[in-house]
Amino acid sequence: MSTEKCFVDGSAAPGPVQPDRLRLYSMRFCPFAQRTRLVLHAKGIKFETINIHLQKKPVWYLEKNPEGLVPTIETPAGEVVYESSITCEYLDEVYPEKKLLPAIPFGKAKQRMMLDHFSKIIPHLFKISSAKRKGDDVSGFEAELKEKFTKLNEHLVKQKTKFFGSDTITFIDYMMWPFFERLGMFGVQHCLDHTPELKKWTERMLEDPAVKATMHSTENHKVFFNSFLEGEPDYDYGL
Repeated sequence: MSTEKCFVDGSAAPGPVQPDRLRLYSMRFCPFAQRTRLVLHAKGIKFETINIHLQKKPVWYLEKNPEGLVPTIETPAGEVVYESSITCEYLDEVYPEKKLLPAIPFGKAKQRMMLDHFSKIIPHLFKISSAKRKGDDVSGFEAELKEKFTKLNEHLVKQKTKFFGSDTITFIDYMMWPFFERLGMFGVQHCLDHTPELKKWTERMLEDPAVKATMHSTENHKVFFNSFLEGEPDYDYGL
């Protein structure tokens, strides 16, 4: 019973998860939920989507995920898994076809360390956006972001691969992609100008079927983000 329009407080709870698929509780513009959608599409897992209004959450959703965040995965057996990287690792383990994480422990550890490093970059995007809205000078923040992008670029140069794990897309690429998709929304696309290999990586990612299946245009991201900043997020924008 996949639905695009979000469920709000007072919405009737959906029925049991069908035996031949998973259920994803999501929000259309959430970069963290997009991580899970990318993995679901990349691995060819059958799933249905229930979008949640994150400011008017249904009580029944809070009973499944007390944090009230997305993404959340629910299985036909009623098992519930949430948090973006945890849901993605769970999917990669339970559905071993087209593995996204390396088989060897050190390979997995390297990708997790890179994800931990990248997680420290994400706040810079929001800092720059916030400072711009206030009319503050963002040159210092942008210099920091460019430095971090330079390190990612150096990783690709040193590794001599098309993607961050190998010459094919792996787990870490999908964990990073949603935020690169939103660089235009944050107004920092120019911060890639000095990182040619990282820029090529973004171009290769845009050709991936899972990315194509889950992405929104920069314009749509901007419209939603502006509505969010104004305190009235339009979760159903474009429907």
